Amino acid sequence: MSAFHALTLTALDGTELPLEQFKGRLLLVVNVASECGLTQQYIALQALYEQYQAHGFSVLGVPCNQFGKQEPGNAAEIQTFCTERFGVTFPLTEKLDVNGSTNHPLYRLLAGEGAEFPGEITWNFEKFLVDGQGRVLARFSPRTEPNDPQLLKAIDEALAV
Repeated sequence: MSAFHALTLTALDGTELPLEQFKGRLLLVVNVASECGLTQQYIALQALYEQYQAHGFSVLGVPCNQFGKQEPGNAAEIQTFCTERFGVTFPLTEKLDVNGSTNHPLYRLLAGEGAEFPGEITWNFEKFLVDGQGRVLARFSPRTEPNDPQLLKAIDEALAV
């Protein structure tokens, strides 16, 4: 099993969220925030999830409060916000740190030393495309919209749709 799929996170509802469940699926990992200028990306992320879910694709939202304290809510508040405001049905984790000495092991794998696309996470809504074997295929900036042609091309190629 890959180091990526060996990780277990905690979902917003407090249950375990083993990344092993995404083995064999293409996954877009996105650090998200409720009070960010980019929060509207939830709409396109949900649309992407719905469009490609049947083809072996998922989105994983990772709330983070490290950028301008733009994710101040607790787990229940974040879940309510995402569900009621944007109709989010893709999985969301508990809040995680993505940078610094307290960054979560998930982000050490995605962007740490020795990663395929290393470097600090620059802001909310940075995206990593991870294949079914746990390899990071691409990294997209926060301003890259989920329906950006380059991101869609990467998904299509990885899924061969």
